[in-house]
Amino acid sequence: MTTKPNAERSTLILTGASRGIGHATVKRFSSAGWRVITCSRHPFPENCPWEAGPEDHIQVDLADKDNTLEAIKEMRVRLQDQNSRLDALVNNAAISPKDEDGNRLGSIQTPVDDWQKVFQVNFFAPILLARGLIDELKTSGGTVVNVTSIAGSRVHPFAGSAYATSKAALASLTREMAADFGPQGIRVNAISPGEIDTAILSPGTDKIVGQIPLRRLGSPEEVAKAIYFLCTDQSSYVNGAELHINGGQHV
Repeated sequence: MTTKPNAERSTLILTGASRGIGHATVKRFSSAGWRVITCSRHPFPENCPWEAGPEDHIQVDLADKDNTLEAIKEMRVRLQDQNSRLDALVNNAAISPKDEDGNRLGSIQTPVDDWQKVFQVNFFAPILLARGLIDELKTSGGTVVNVTSIAGSRVHPFAGSAYATSKAALASLTREMAADFGPQGIRVNAISPGEIDTAILSPGTDKIVGQIPLRRLGSPEEVAKAIYFLCTDQSSYVNGAELHINGGQHV
């Protein structure tokens, strides 16, 4: 397959690309010929599992507002230097702190500093990124996908209070963004995964499977397919939606 010039290739900026859903999303978009600029707290891995180079990776700590703003400047430079357009921004990065034994932190136990850090990564970073890249998204008629969670709509046995409420806030933010970015020609949607089979599953997840109508966990690849759908013309009139990817668990 002949690679298109960057000016003709669709480009995705993806946060939280190093594992799980993010990893599968990189592979899904790359296989479709997209240029994928990955963002994570970690530097570019020498054993990168997909075809990409350091020029397509940005190290950023989304818990640090100033570092996030600096990363946005770097993203814009990377796009300009490579003569790329920006077709999609996927806000996938998220954190969910646990106690010393790996258990969920409730609203009483969660330290205030943890609340603030979780909301900085899970809620404030997505709107900072979207606002900082709005001109590039407007030029291409691009789209934003926020990754929420089933934990945002109910008390979850494993996800802590800070994580859950940040995801509920992100779902509400998605609606607000759809109303505000829509007139700019930018669609904004969310996906809400349920129990997905990744390396960070909590002990006891197998007990939840019996509550899922499809009686199985989802795969990162299934989530990546839904993200891809929302970033392409197949969903050209979908705006302000939150797509549940949980095997029917939400019903």
